[in-house]
Amino acid sequence: MTPAVAKEWWTASEIAEAKLPDMPTTTRGVDMALNGLRGTEKARRRTGKGGGWEYNWQSFPMRARQKLLKAAVPAAGTKKVRAQTERGAQWSWFAALPDAIKDKAKSRLRILQAVEAMVATGVTKFTAVAMVAPTEAISERTIWDWFAMVHGVRADDWLAHLAPRNRAQGKASKRVAEAPEFFERLKTLYLRLEGPDFSHAYDDAVGIAKANGWGILTSRTAQRWLDEQVPRVTQVFARQGFAGLEKCFPPQIRDRTGMVAMEGVNADCHKIDVFVLWPGVEKPMRPQVIAFQDLFSGKIIAWRVDRDPNKVAVMSAFGEMIETYGIPRHCLFDNGMEFANKWLTGGTATRFRFKVREDDPLGVLPQLGIQVHFARPAHGQAKPVERAFGDLAERVAKDVRFAGAYVGNRVDAKPENYMSRAIPLVDFMRVLEQGIADHNARAGRTSDTARGRSFDETFAESYGTAPIRKATEEQRRLWLMGQQVLTMQKTHGELSFYRNKYWSPWMNEFAGQKVIARFDPEDLHAGLYVHDLKGAYLGMAECRQKTPFFDLAGAREQGRLDAQRKRDIRKSLEVHRPISVAQVAAEKDAIEREAALPVDAKVVEMVQRKRGPLIARQVPVPGEDVHAEQTSALIVQLEAQRAPVPEQHPIDRFQWALELERQIERGEPVLAAELDELRSYQRSGDYKSWRIMWLQDGDAMFG
Repeated sequence: MTPAVAKEWWTASEIAEAKLPDMPTTTRGVDMALNGLRGTEKARRRTGKGGGWEYNWQSFPMRARQKLLKAAVPAAGTKKVRAQTERGAQWSWFAALPDAIKDKAKSRLRILQAVEAMVATGVTKFTAVAMVAPTEAISERTIWDWFAMVHGVRADDWLAHLAPRNRAQGKASKRVAEAPEFFERLKTLYLRLEGPDFSHAYDDAVGIAKANGWGILTSRTAQRWLDEQVPRVTQVFARQGFAGLEKCFPPQIRDRTGMVAMEGVNADCHKIDVFVLWPGVEKPMRPQVIAFQDLFSGKIIAWRVDRDPNKVAVMSAFGEMIETYGIPRHCLFDNGMEFANKWLTGGTATRFRFKVREDDPLGVLPQLGIQVHFARPAHGQAKPVERAFGDLAERVAKDVRFAGAYVGNRVDAKPENYMSRAIPLVDFMRVLEQGIADHNARAGRTSDTARGRSFDETFAESYGTAPIRKATEEQRRLWLMGQQVLTMQKTHGELSFYRNKYWSPWMNEFAGQKVIARFDPEDLHAGLYVHDLKGAYLGMAECRQKTPFFDLAGAREQGRLDAQRKRDIRKSLEVHRPISVAQVAAEKDAIEREAALPVDAKVVEMVQRKRGPLIARQVPVPGEDVHAEQTSALIVQLEAQRAPVPEQHPIDRFQWALELERQIERGEPVLAAELDELRSYQRSGDYKSWRIMWLQDGDAMFG
């Protein structure tokens, strides 16, 4: 193995300055001594500015090489580590090159290997290069240059070193480095939630840079480097916020094969795109479907229909599910008020709905030992029941029996027969029930749990072997009733609820206390079942004053986001946008706007009239503008003074041109004909020769 030195290739001036033993100490002397090496592998042309030749240190005399090796001994310990690092970096750079560049490197390697194969047979390297070059249609110099690229490199690393270098990238990087202030302002202007066009941000950055005397990049270079330096996901977050960032990540894949039927359910509301006539209501409305779905199988196991989402319909569907199939262990809900109400989920830590109080009663789900989970609002991927609603939107809402009543799934997607018909509620319920039954019974489901079967078959198989929790009579009363914390009257203990009055003699003993009132939402006149705040039953309160019942329901949305992922993206944005938007806005506002320069004509061109001589313009015309008359008079005077230039001596002609140039510099008017003649003369060699003499001697040359 050839020992390494600090420098492989040396120029003549470097050899002279090193004062090596047995070597000349002048540049000319070195060139003369080593001139015979040119054209061999021990010499190569120097790349870069200046050109010249470089010589390999192994061509030096023995004592000169010994001195270089001795100087390289202290660095030998770290040379191996550095070489390994550089080798890995070289191959990493090669791996990132396009195939076209790699193919060129492979072609070069093939040619060098052909030369080496001939050398192995006993042919000199010089002869081998001379023989291979004509067959490959390249010059011998090119092959020697390729050998210089791999000189001192392991044979198995030649390919990575033979790839052509792309110098354009370095130039672009240099241009960016020359305008860092401009580039930082551009990123701040572009990476904003307002989402401005790149051209808008670029123009603002140019204005700020010019006002401060900073360097400026071209638009294409700036946009290319912004895309290369700022990751796409960071750009999306900066310009679209969390809503746009959500689209940059694939949905979570959840495995349900380890579950069983009724282990978990999820529920949500869906507005059917069909106009329905409700009894006693003149205007048709789109009905809301509240559905509970088994997570394991995908089967819809309970549902209710109402004019709007409300907790009474949710409780009714929930009760049907438990009555029919049992109590689930987990419930995944939307965070709307109809699901997050205190009747259903009161006492749940992650409900994020309504004001949480210490005296809040436990909802039905916590009392039944059901663990409640709330899905992210406006995030359909988190609720599998949304896929079932998509099936209903296609197969139920567009059922042929609803022709004319379909309203479209968007405001701008209304059919031409919009509002031509409305479906009676009883007919709608019949078709919807058939549609849900068909949805559950349709075979060929491709989920991991169905495996080609229907939702009904998947649910039935697991339900037959799964441990199902059934409700007791006491538990059954929980979902059949709503609940509310009320305060009993201070003197006699009467309760007021939705303008109804409730009282029984036993209530005197608890006057002034807070209690939990349980009731049937569909029959408030049936009375209240009163419990203390700990859940102990106190007694029945009869309804004494009966008024109509009005239910209160609403909708709000609250979501939970993946905080860690958002925090990382926010930090990335801070790195790529170190300058605040407020600072750049202040810099733009501080730019002093230059007043528009007044327009002053330096050249006056005569306009010829179609009729009459030009001198006639001196005669005033009735109603004609006075300023126009003065301008015409001036043109006539100039025309008289500036007669066509006659044949002149060359020096006189140059003097005429010089005087005309001075007149233009003073802002005096010049005839267009004279200006054209001057420009033509300035392009001549005669003018350029006289001007060189005038620059040396000045006006003295005319004397």
